[in-house]
Amino acid sequence: QVQLVESGGGLVQPGGSLRLSCTGSGFTLDYYAIGWFRQAPGKEDEGVACISSGDRITNYAESVKGRFTISRDSAKNTVYLQMNSLKPEDTAIYYCAAILGACVGPKHYWGQGTQVTVSS
Repeated sequence: QVQLVESGGGLVQPGGSLRLSCTGSGFTLDYYAIGWFRQAPGKEDEGVACISSGDRITNYAESVKGRFTISRDSAKNTVYLQMNSLKPEDTAIYYCAAILGACVGPKHYWGQGTQVTVSS
């Protein structure tokens, strides 16, 4: 069964850090670009970060550049999103997606998401 499962979300104070994991089963993440997206209440879906197949290219939204880092562990079939210096405006449901072709391609598989809440 093809599945993407996110984990690592939670409640953190402003300035804190979290590491999200996106683990695949039933298929190999290496063959896809993997993107992290977030959806906050009342806001449109936003692409946060993406790593290309082969890891040669990483893209970040302007709002997270310098604070978030996307990486891949092929042995664990997992992609991570390290989030540092978190701000209240980072609060959202974060989900990952396997994307066909380059990072701008269509989502092929996606997970249910994990909640990230940044609050004091």
